[in-house]
Amino acid sequence: MNDNPILKRPIGRSGIEASAVGLGTWAIGGWMWGGTDEKASIDAISASIDAGISLIDTAPAYGMGLAETIVGKAIAGQRDKVVLVTKCGLVWHVAEGAYFFHQDGKPVHRYLGPASIRYEIEKSLQRLGTDHIDHYVTHWQDATTPITETVGELVRLKEEGKIRSIGASNVSKEDLSAYIATGAIDAIQEEYSMVTRAIETSFVPTCLANDVSILSYSSLALGLLSGKMGPDRVFTGDDQRKDNPRFSLNNRQKVARLMEVIEPVADRHEATIAQVAIAWTVAQPGITFSLCGARDAKQAIENAKAARLRLTTDEVSMISDAITEHLVDLDR
Repeated sequence: MNDNPILKRPIGRSGIEASAVGLGTWAIGGWMWGGTDEKASIDAISASIDAGISLIDTAPAYGMGLAETIVGKAIAGQRDKVVLVTKCGLVWHVAEGAYFFHQDGKPVHRYLGPASIRYEIEKSLQRLGTDHIDHYVTHWQDATTPITETVGELVRLKEEGKIRSIGASNVSKEDLSAYIATGAIDAIQEEYSMVTRAIETSFVPTCLANDVSILSYSSLALGLLSGKMGPDRVFTGDDQRKDNPRFSLNNRQKVARLMEVIEPVADRHEATIAQVAIAWTVAQPGITFSLCGARDAKQAIENAKAARLRLTTDEVSMISDAITEHLVDLDR
């Protein structure tokens, strides 16, 4: 596995190429993950870059700017090695759009008005310590602002050199059609994993037909598919998995049976189960990138090695058959 080069792929038609496995920094923001450790987080980001991972994904909402600030510190002096992704559309500086949730006692709204996007990009650039974002994504969609208005502002930012490509996340089929109609969309970012495969029929065919890349997040299903999530695991504090039905005992038992099928594949490649799960993800039609979280250097290096793992066609098919057999009727 280690002799293979890092798998790289283009982001839509943007001309930007990035590692097929990327580092997601939601957990680094701490919110809904039981807090964060800045030094360990910086070490995780640096270890990812050192291991050849170029795609780094963050967002203002990850700890209300904390994840972006930590990413900015970690990439200082090595910005040229990074394809930087951040987002807009979850705001707490104005009470416009639609209320979404509270974080740190503040109401957060979904809002993608042009002036708000302009405000957000400047804040993100400051926190990240850079003059441009390689891939700028609408984090959640705002029904109060027409997509044409949102994209119009994103195109202006692109013309100004503040962003290099345009993405959208957590979209509906109608949203996707509207973004594609503008001719400006390069990629979408959606949840996808062995346990969450709905986009295979809802989005993948459309994206393949229009050269729109897909950045998949939660490729290890918040750790459920890591091979380390046994039935005895206890979640505490504000860890979002504590009350998540996906982590029910029933689900973890079903996943454990799937892991027994994957384990021999991992052994053949001298890989971990998590690495096989990530490699399976990027081997699926239309899934261009897999974003994987890491909170320390060890996790980051393990994820990065998945970008060097090449599963055979037979292995991919066998794992897919096992998923169909074992992951039926999951608690959700």
